[in-house]
Amino acid sequence: MRASRLLSIMMMLQSRGRLSAETLAEELEVSVRTIYRDIDQLSAAGVPVYAETGRNGGFALLDGWRTRLTGLTAPEAKALFLSGLPGPAAELGLSDDMAAAELKLLAALPADWQDEARRISGRFHLDPKGWFQPGRVHEHLKSVADAVWSERRIHVRYESWTGVSDRVLEPLGLVLKGGIWYVVARREGAIRTYRLSNILALIMTEERFERPDDFDLPGHWEQATLQFEKDIYVDTALVRASEIGRKRLLDVSQVVRSAVEAAQIEPDAEGWATLTIPIEEIGWAAREMTKIGCEIVVLEPPELRSRMAEMARKLWALYAG
Repeated sequence: MRASRLLSIMMMLQSRGRLSAETLAEELEVSVRTIYRDIDQLSAAGVPVYAETGRNGGFALLDGWRTRLTGLTAPEAKALFLSGLPGPAAELGLSDDMAAAELKLLAALPADWQDEARRISGRFHLDPKGWFQPGRVHEHLKSVADAVWSERRIHVRYESWTGVSDRVLEPLGLVLKGGIWYVVARREGAIRTYRLSNILALIMTEERFERPDDFDLPGHWEQATLQFEKDIYVDTALVRASEIGRKRLLDVSQVVRSAVEAAQIEPDAEGWATLTIPIEEIGWAAREMTKIGCEIVVLEPPELRSRMAEMARKLWALYAG
């Protein structure tokens, strides 16, 4: 614990310059007397720290002296400031560790790069949650994360579209996509993806499993999402859409966006154009087309056109009278 505090003092002095004993004590949550003892220990270890008295006094490192993180270049450390996700880190219980890591990264930068690194962290923020989706800390997130780290099996009660069942999972990794946490886990030899919010109950076991040496979480996730989109878009629809309708189609999904952007658009005098888009099952497609409103007309398939007409009749019955 003391070694960690000594390192923190050294990094803070290196990245922020002169600091008073009171400031150090407050940030490290120790007494001022402890700070003085720690400063003596740093001096005894050869760290050139000195004290300045007076109104603006405090402790500082000798000009030009600095320690570095072995193997980390200034551009690499600078780039890592863009990778911090304070929300997910806090959900995983790693907010304190992230703050400590950022301090060490900042200390690794040359003096003339530190201001730029601070500007980066102050001007770029990554928010993985969607609009109107505040997100929530899942009850089992920390337990699943612990199981991933320790390679331990978990018994879960899981609710899927087919019902509720008990399963034994070997968690290989966690993924945060669109503000939703997923766990990629092996079950009965097959690697599948499970939504954390669908885990109703969880028991951590002492049973360990052997993680596949060649398992690549980012690569697996990319392939799995591509396959998911390929499997889910099983049909196409022929539609006529206005310019506004075509813009709204871009927000349906990446697959639909790609189809719209690749289409040969030949709008008529009023801006309407005919194009083919991929769709899921008829019910889903009808809901998505309804969101676009009167800016789109389904021409084919007949089943989807009939479903749209049925929904229009129901809406008319609700509002006409």
